Amino acid sequence: MSIKNSFKNFFYLEEYEEDQPQQQNQQATRQEQPASPEIRKSPKERRQKATEANVPNLVSLQTAASKSSKVHLAEPRVYAEAQDIAEHLKSKRAVVVNLQRIEKSQGLRIIDFLSGTVYALGGDIQRIGTDIFLCVPDTVEVDGAISDFYYDEEQ
Repeated sequence: MSIKNSFKNFFYLEEYEEDQPQQQNQQATRQEQPASPEIRKSPKERRQKATEANVPNLVSLQTAASKSSKVHLAEPRVYAEAQDIAEHLKSKRAVVVNLQRIEKSQGLRIIDFLSGTVYALGGDIQRIGTDIFLCVPDTVEVDGAISDFYYDEEQ
């Protein structure tokens, strides 16, 4: 079989050609050579068999997306825990950081550290409440915004 015919068989072009004399030559060539069971199959059957053979190589986009859908909740008590939060971000997990149980100066340092981490990863950091922040990697998209509403403490 020539390279041209092999190419046509591979891409299933032989049935779409409009040159009748060339098709007759191909049919004559096929009659001279013993036809393998694979050649006797229609292009649809060959594509289906090729697809079934490659099933382990297929990856569902939903499966891939669900692996990165975890959200980690962090409530650091000391500045050293910021590195653990950054590790979660590097692992493509979103992190909600509650800084209500840490000193204000330590909380600012943690937010500075996480801002640098999020920037390096191409992610995003947003304030979602009083001393509560949402840090997300580039695989997570945040839609919408939470407005700042402070209760009047005199009431």
